[in-house]
Amino acid sequence: MLHAGFRYGMQHLLLERSACYIMNRNLLIGLLAIAVPVAIWVNIKYHTPVDIQQKATALASAAPEMPWQPPDSNTIPGTPAGEQIRYGRDLIAHTSRYLGPKGTVAHISNGMNCQNCHLAAGTKPWGNNYSAVASTYPKYRERSGSIESIEKRVNDCFERSLNGKALDSNSREMQAIVAYMHWLGTGVAKGKKPLGSGINSLKNLNRPADQEKGKMVFIEKCQLCHGANGGGMRDTVTGIGYIYPPLWGTESYNIGAGLFRLSRMAGYVKDNMPFGASYSNTQLTDEQAWDVAAFINSQPHPHKDLSKDWPKKNTKPIDYPFGPYADSFSVQQHKYGPYDPIAKAAKKK
Repeated sequence: MLHAGFRYGMQHLLLERSACYIMNRNLLIGLLAIAVPVAIWVNIKYHTPVDIQQKATALASAAPEMPWQPPDSNTIPGTPAGEQIRYGRDLIAHTSRYLGPKGTVAHISNGMNCQNCHLAAGTKPWGNNYSAVASTYPKYRERSGSIESIEKRVNDCFERSLNGKALDSNSREMQAIVAYMHWLGTGVAKGKKPLGSGINSLKNLNRPADQEKGKMVFIEKCQLCHGANGGGMRDTVTGIGYIYPPLWGTESYNIGAGLFRLSRMAGYVKDNMPFGASYSNTQLTDEQAWDVAAFINSQPHPHKDLSKDWPKKNTKPIDYPFGPYADSFSVQQHKYGPYDPIAKAAKKK
């Protein structure tokens, strides 16, 4: 009797628990049947298309901005205007062929090509590209103390980086170069500089840039292409221009070129040198870039009369290597740094 009673009690308990489980399960299903439609209704009622669009915009803005890329060359039309753009691109890539010492059009430059400084015909991100030329010119420049056109800016390069003479602004060649730069600026809003334009700026060193350390970097990383004497590598196939340009000497850029400023050269080197380097794949540290820039710009470069540059001396960049200055820092410190003390003193004024 005890065993039968115990078995009956256990069966009764199990039946009760089973009934409770079924009841709870049914209750849960019922609650879900009510809650899910309510949640969907609330989501629809209180999350309007505007909310959804705002969320999508927020997600899009959180994505990293991509650096500027040049227009597809296949979009250059097969028209006279398109031919002008192509000619402009060829002039940038093969300047010496047309305008160098043996040029077919004129003999007004030192044998370097524009793309020796403006890489890939002015299309490489952070490679001194032309992405913002059309969007920002004409503009006022402190160096000349005047409003400059694209033509004036191009001639600055001919007279400084190519250590040559100005190109006639009305010439077929100048018009083609300007047309090419306008085409490269397709899609860039007026007054804007896209990410990756020009040259990147490095953080200032807390010491002067070291020429001797830079010499070791040059020997290890640079002389294979640019030669032990910095004279570059000539194009022996055509006999015209350089595959790798001279970094100093009589056929290099003169002291008025932008790259003769240490900050410009250091930023340019960091993101583009040695061969194969890029902004996303650098091969030098910041210190190496500063030091090798100091070594290169301490070597002999052609002279240029700079007496008319920076008519307002208080607007000179802190790394401009020629006085007079509006401060008491030496020419040596303005050329090689450290620059932060100069910048701090300028801010106080």
